[in-house]
Amino acid sequence: MKFNYIASQPDGKVFQGQLEAKDVSEVLKFLASRGMKPVSVKPVRESDVSGGLTGGKITVTDQIFISKYLSLMLKLGTGLLQAINILIEDFDKKAVRSFLMEVRTNLENGQPFYSAFAKYPRVFSQVYINLVRAGEASGNLDSVFENLTQSLTKEKMLKDQVRSALIYPILLLSASVLILVFLVMYALPKIANVFEQGGFTPPLFSRIVFAVGLFFAQYGFIIMGFAVAGIIAAFFAYKNSLAFKRLVFSIIREIPVVKDLMNKSALQRFAATLSELIKAGIPLTDAIEITAQTVGNVDLRDALLRISREGLAKGITVGEAFRREPFFPKTVVNLMAISEKAGHIDEVLGTLADFYSSEIDNSLKSLVSFLEPVMLMGIGIVVGLIALSIIVPIYQLTTQF
Repeated sequence: MKFNYIASQPDGKVFQGQLEAKDVSEVLKFLASRGMKPVSVKPVRESDVSGGLTGGKITVTDQIFISKYLSLMLKLGTGLLQAINILIEDFDKKAVRSFLMEVRTNLENGQPFYSAFAKYPRVFSQVYINLVRAGEASGNLDSVFENLTQSLTKEKMLKDQVRSALIYPILLLSASVLILVFLVMYALPKIANVFEQGGFTPPLFSRIVFAVGLFFAQYGFIIMGFAVAGIIAAFFAYKNSLAFKRLVFSIIREIPVVKDLMNKSALQRFAATLSELIKAGIPLTDAIEITAQTVGNVDLRDALLRISREGLAKGITVGEAFRREPFFPKTVVNLMAISEKAGHIDEVLGTLADFYSSEIDNSLKSLVSFLEPVMLMGIGIVVGLIALSIIVPIYQLTTQF
């Protein structure tokens, strides 16, 4: 069981920390052995232990700041424990302070530095954890944290870029859906009732459109309820089912512009991640295995696992192992083969990651320029059909007088 404790040190300073112990008495014994007087000892809630950290969530931005400042302080010769103490004093966010205090407690108890990161796999990626572990083993934590700062910053910038590019299409789609819901569930039924009560029989085309409107007016909320439930179920199935994820990817692969963007995004993540892991001194096969779990693309994940387990593990060269996988473009395959001979795989992968970052930007622009006219055309056709279904019977009605 884990406990949060506050204790006063012999010099009068108040110290906060966390400790894994069987009960409160064990925590008190630990504090007494350090010459500290307990002020408060409280067990950590189970939800905090399993799901996250006390006081909220550690974001990517928090990880960037932690990595950046640890890198700077370690480069200046500051001891690791002293650097953690400085960060605890400087950070106001409770979740970050809670985590850093746990790191400090682990270091004071002689536990590995990376072990605190490994306790929160939902916060810190496997790449982050393994890089810290490799840096701790090699004594190059300052360089590792510097590389992590750069890679996390690039990753955040790329995600922000994708979000920014998709804001307008999402707003346009949302507005279009709201307009259609209003027209179909409110406007059309009222107009249809006007014609029905007036004793005028509209043309067949108009009657079909009015019937659709009356149907949605009666059952629209039920249909929307099922649609929302279906979306939620699909989201959880995508998160938890590899088979469903494969099905989604197989459908998305049929959309040319989206497919191109997803493949480039996955290749960029692959190149950037593998480059960082190799720089940290992690063996190539292990680095590929770790990268496979982080790329977010099922096809690329399977390809990387085959390269590691059926290729490199059996003595096949890197170039040949990559050449066997159709997912990788010829450019990537050729660069991997050349970089293997030159002994600079990490540098080539870093260059490749930068190249795909710029390619993603171009693909995003193409996607947005493709989505906008398609959505506008779709809403225009639907609104046009509804307008015609109303105008035509009104025109016929006026010509009778």
